[in-house]
Amino acid sequence: MTSAPSSEPSTAPSHVSADLPASTEVVVIGAGLAGLAASRVIQEAGRSVVVVEASDGIGGRVRTDEVDGYLLDRGFQVLLTAYPELHTQVDLHALDLRRFDPGAVVWDGSSFATVGDPLRQPSTLWSSLTAPIGSPVDKARILAQRLRLLRADPRRLLRGRDITTIAALRDEGFSETIISRFFQPLVGGIQLDPSLRTSRRMFDVILRSLITGDVAVPARGMGRLPAQLASRLQPGTIRLNTPAAAVSGGRVRLGDGRIIEAERIVVATEGPVASQLLDLPPVESNSATCVWYGTDQPIVAGPLSRPAIVLDGTMQGPALNIAPMSRVAPGYAPADSTLVAAACPGMYRPDVEPEVRRQLRSLFGPSVDRWRHLRTDTIAHGQPRQYPPFSPKRRVDLGDGIFVCGDHRDTSSLQGAMYSGRRCGEAVVSSL
Repeated sequence: MTSAPSSEPSTAPSHVSADLPASTEVVVIGAGLAGLAASRVIQEAGRSVVVVEASDGIGGRVRTDEVDGYLLDRGFQVLLTAYPELHTQVDLHALDLRRFDPGAVVWDGSSFATVGDPLRQPSTLWSSLTAPIGSPVDKARILAQRLRLLRADPRRLLRGRDITTIAALRDEGFSETIISRFFQPLVGGIQLDPSLRTSRRMFDVILRSLITGDVAVPARGMGRLPAQLASRLQPGTIRLNTPAAAVSGGRVRLGDGRIIEAERIVVATEGPVASQLLDLPPVESNSATCVWYGTDQPIVAGPLSRPAIVLDGTMQGPALNIAPMSRVAPGYAPADSTLVAAACPGMYRPDVEPEVRRQLRSLFGPSVDRWRHLRTDTIAHGQPRQYPPFSPKRRVDLGDGIFVCGDHRDTSSLQGAMYSGRRCGEAVVSSL
């Protein structure tokens, strides 16, 4: 029987305080990546900050729990090491990153094929050329797409002509076969949008990041990322289990009725909560579901024996991305065990596990029947929906001493959350 999850230590005890001052220079609402980034900038400028967080831990949507010795991120998540803010704000060496192989292993309904990056892994050249994901013309177009993105100024990608991702792929001449077998499960998985209606500006940025960097996770779970950001705050900055109920000029009313007065207020919650607190236009959501399985023995053969993401190119099952997490980062599972994540992007299905197990059995065989279901994560707001026309870098200063930040103000990514938090913190400092 699966035990209740316990959170991995997400911050040192000295950074969490139970007391609450009646006033401070800045109150930050939310201890996710954006709130932590903003708080650091403000503190480093010599200003006093109190961070109030509604939940029992830091990280927002980026948290890691321990379940029966396995480390489960809250939903399937990865770092793209090409994100500039990671190099600006994070000590990547300290995270002890473990990397996935470039590319993916694709199931076409009858067999698995490796689609790699021959420029980084020359051994994958033949398998990539012969993989039944599309025609030779499609693969030539992927090369042309790669060259276009490598030559592009990343900042200009977010200002280019904007249409949906699927319309952009069709305009570039890609066949429906390669769109459904490769782009939909891969990019649709990253953007939690298998329909590929997301802005092609975001698609270009994501694809360029995949080409120029690695896909990785910290050795001890994604929760190590916010833990590192929090460790740079002054002792007692963060108050957990302290929800904000209302915001007005100079005052934050908490859920229990207490009031904190502040010269500046930063709302750094996820988009839907920020919209409610600040009476902003609604932020639409892409949802996500992830089913976690554990095995009592290592998987030593087949596609899950490699540190690579497996894509279901048939698009017939709920899970589009299957990741052998412990093959990538052994610390995610107990010794001689295996952890598998089955990600169902764009879906909110708490009851989906039996359907996912049947799908995985059809891919990997009857041994799946012996896998132990550890947990199903269902996340209503996995990412803010960013359909065209999409314009990032939305204003963070709302006037009257109130500021807002988060991935809904920039790009729906870890990059967007940290960048938004940093530029919001800089705006607050400039206003004081």
